[in-house]
Amino acid sequence: MSPELIIRILLPAPWNLGPGKFRLLEAIHQAGSLSGAARQLHISYRRALDRLDSINRNCCHPLVESAFGGVRGGGAKLTVRGVALLASYRELEANTQRNVQPEAGELFRLLEA
Repeated sequence: MSPELIIRILLPAPWNLGPGKFRLLEAIHQAGSLSGAARQLHISYRRALDRLDSINRNCCHPLVESAFGGVRGGGAKLTVRGVALLASYRELEANTQRNVQPEAGELFRLLEA
């Protein structure tokens, strides 16, 4: 087992964006719908909807656009800003992982000994 790095950036209110909300954005991007994203993340549709509402309500610009259902069904997709924010977070995560992993591994080894 190796240590897992989780990035949480504490921003001033109301921008509470952490790993869970970024996972939701990524799942929406992959699934193309909020219900599909909820299934993928094994969370209720209501919980996914609440997170999405919080994301869109608290950001200056929407990060997700939703189309309501109907005969052909609805859907959700990230806006250009949503895609850019998700990519920036994933890049930050990868850079941090690369830079912190050696020290985290050493810390883990000291705990095992």
